[in-house]
Amino acid sequence: MKTPAGPECKYFYGDYYRGRDHEECRLLGAAWTRDLCRTCPVPSIGQANACESMQLRGEVTRPLTAAFKHRVMVTAFCEKTRRSGFDPHIGCGECHPLPPVFEVKK
Repeated sequence: MKTPAGPECKYFYGDYYRGRDHEECRLLGAAWTRDLCRTCPVPSIGQANACESMQLRGEVTRPLTAAFKHRVMVTAFCEKTRRSGFDPHIGCGECHPLPPVFEVKK
């Protein structure tokens, strides 16, 4: 579903049926506000990596300086390889190996 900021996000839910105005983020839960959608990295992760084994965990953090607003920090976990701590835009590297076209021949 499209977020208030514009891009598609599978965790955003908006119920506008018959005048309702209910919006929520199913990744962040109660910590979510509409302004977080502008800087949230989850829609770009969904475009870059469509791995079904990857689970995202999100939390709202605030940088050390008070001038910056709250940000969404996302961590990824691969259920297939049981690994975490990798870049969610790229993936764990084992679920979807590179095609032979990109392999370096020796």
